[in-house]
Amino acid sequence: MRSLRLKLLAAGGIVAAASAVALIAMPASAETAAFTVTNSWSSGYQANVVVKNDTSATISTWRVELSLPAGTTVVNSWNTTQANSGGTYTFTPAGWNATLAAGASAEFGLVVNGTGRPTTCLVNGRACDGSGTPSSPTVGPTPTRTTTPSAPATTAPAGRTPVAINGQLHVCGVNLCNQYNRPIQLRGMSTHGLQWFANCYNNASLDALADDWQADLFRIAMYVQEGGYETNPAGFTGQVNNLVDMAEARGMYAMIDFHTLTPGDPNHNLERAKTFFAAVSARNAAKKNVIYEIANEPNGVSWTGIKSYAEQVIPVIRANDPDAVIIVGTRGWSSLGVSDGSGSSEVIANPVRATNIMYAFHFYAASHKDNYRAELERAAAALPLFVTEFGTVSATGGGAVDTASSTAWLDLLDRLKIGYANWTYSDAGEGSAAFRAGTCAGGTYAGTGVLSESGAMLRSRIRTPDNFPTS
Repeated sequence: MRSLRLKLLAAGGIVAAASAVALIAMPASAETAAFTVTNSWSSGYQANVVVKNDTSATISTWRVELSLPAGTTVVNSWNTTQANSGGTYTFTPAGWNATLAAGASAEFGLVVNGTGRPTTCLVNGRACDGSGTPSSPTVGPTPTRTTTPSAPATTAPAGRTPVAINGQLHVCGVNLCNQYNRPIQLRGMSTHGLQWFANCYNNASLDALADDWQADLFRIAMYVQEGGYETNPAGFTGQVNNLVDMAEARGMYAMIDFHTLTPGDPNHNLERAKTFFAAVSARNAAKKNVIYEIANEPNGVSWTGIKSYAEQVIPVIRANDPDAVIIVGTRGWSSLGVSDGSGSSEVIANPVRATNIMYAFHFYAASHKDNYRAELERAAAALPLFVTEFGTVSATGGGAVDTASSTAWLDLLDRLKIGYANWTYSDAGEGSAAFRAGTCAGGTYAGTGVLSESGAMLRSRIRTPDNFPTS
């Protein structure tokens, strides 16, 4: 975001991402605010506001006033305290985000019912562009857009996509169920680390996943360590949100994966998890396509430790999003404890104290065979499970595709209606990658010519009809 300009959408066509902006030049040495529409639909939109202190001194509070036209109302906001009088909405700090040092900023979000954009914007009594005149912003011409993750190029036909058919998901018994309370299975792909393969996730690649692969699910694997989130929390949070929007525009479910691996105890990242999930759940609360995976592969930690972590993170999400499905990682690299010589009985006997949750199971077909399949089937009778990650190759992510074991696994998951995301939708130089090396630099993702052996197998399986029940 260019925070030195006020961004407003032009009145007119409603699309899945911002398509026109008002640009107002801004003098230095003033408090300013930037208003951005981050998502929109036929009856409303979601927006983000960044308040910035462009003065040379610390300010102890801030106030943003937005005037909305008749018929347009704010129905929800976060990271702020909201009040309104007529069509003017006033936003003040939530408490913890009141003080802004010189050059610092605070951010809040809102969901709006109606399509009207703000007619005026004030910050601390002055125009949001930093001038002293509280005038209406002037809408400028629509800028030329390039193909970027924040600008979905296509919107899938309404009523025919996985999200349009199934709507808000929930857990019923041991199954993932749709808006008709019928069990469904979601099938899709996982990204590799966003810090390494960001060039693989763009409009063309997600068009291919939604249209050519006919996938239901896009798992967004955001590493916490290994050069990931901890190095740039705001940057990675924004990247995840952009990919959520791109999946939504194509009617796919988006699984936000807090990809903990090393260290294996998720409690090491407890505060980071609370910060991250508070941000993404607030920002995406109005969406129906978001699933939260709160710890990728716990390892070297007891089930008691994992459960404690989950019971502290889940309430953070629920404070913003009471409806979304949340997936909890399990012991032994999310093997239900099998890789640690244990099993699912400890989870069954001592489940997480929360509702609308599922438990993660991971496997790599060349390494994990009959005993893992047997444990999954035993656990599936008592626990709602989701295979949030699996590979057709060995547990290292490399080696040859084990076609027989992979087929046995996929047949089992289909029979039990357990959803899955394959590792990985990338061109990494390893056997698990769906694309041949160099594909993401070329820009062509559809068809079989760019696929590895693993990618061709998964595309063939995922393309089979879903037949989602609607009655």
